[in-house]
Amino acid sequence: MLDLVPALPAGFPAPIFFVQHIGAHRSHLASLLDGRGPNRAIEAKEGDVPAPGTIYIAPPDHHMLLEGGVVRLTRGPKEHHARPAIDPLFRSAALDCGLRAVGVVLTGMLDDGSAGLRAIKDCGGIAVVQDPTEAHEPSMPQSAMAAVQVDHVVPLQGMGQLLFELAQPRTGLPAAEAPATLRREYAVALGERAVENLKAIGKPSLFSCPDCGGVLFELNDKRLVRYRCHTGHAFSMRSLAATQEQVTDSALWTSLRTLQEKEAILRRLAEVQKAEGLGSAEASLREADELAAASAALRRLTLKAPSPASFDAS
Repeated sequence: MLDLVPALPAGFPAPIFFVQHIGAHRSHLASLLDGRGPNRAIEAKEGDVPAPGTIYIAPPDHHMLLEGGVVRLTRGPKEHHARPAIDPLFRSAALDCGLRAVGVVLTGMLDDGSAGLRAIKDCGGIAVVQDPTEAHEPSMPQSAMAAVQVDHVVPLQGMGQLLFELAQPRTGLPAAEAPATLRREYAVALGERAVENLKAIGKPSLFSCPDCGGVLFELNDKRLVRYRCHTGHAFSMRSLAATQEQVTDSALWTSLRTLQEKEAILRRLAEVQKAEGLGSAEASLREADELAAASAALRRLTLKAPSPASFDAS
């Protein structure tokens, strides 16, 4: 985005909404972007009325949505283990703007944005993807191209002018009816009749949600294998694998710490038992030795575990 902003012509005829996976960390992205191009950049606020020539940045730890022509910010359930995430913005834009929506997927890991970009296409909008051959992280553009029949695949050098042309006012656009499944999924994310809507668009899987522990439903649309729980957390197959790896890694290290603590307690107990002349000291030491061996094996397993980045292979 730092390279794209200077390429956007002055007087851009539409508002621009930008999401980056910044999590709950403080961000200076709006001020950085504001100084790099002719169009102003601001951090989005609840209730903002989108203005042409303005870049709205999703604030940390908030999804940014478009509803009724205004910006809505929510700390709703994470998607792809991220908040803000791109898919919620794209889905809301598809429902709120229909044929006028233009979705753009830039460089990034895993596949957030793919399902949302398809929602934009399903509602008659336009899909644009950065050329993955020049992307620093090609996974997101490649995933979008695999899931969506995109309209334009362009390098950043030519994207500014293309978006300027696509953003020109268009008249006489026919009304587009949003798919019922998209409306139901959007309602699940907002917590509206979540269980009822989820049952209508998916079926229970064998997997549990790594964010809340609830049952994950596999959505019926197979163009991109995806999952949702009834609280609204959402994953693709790839982001689920990556998130589960993070959870597993944390659990392994917690187990290792617990085993080592128990070993230390048993060795201290053996010292006390020996000082008091109790015959049970040897039994405590044997159990401590067994725990030490188990800890060593678990540590080797933990150090060999793949990193979440390994699930980003396309």
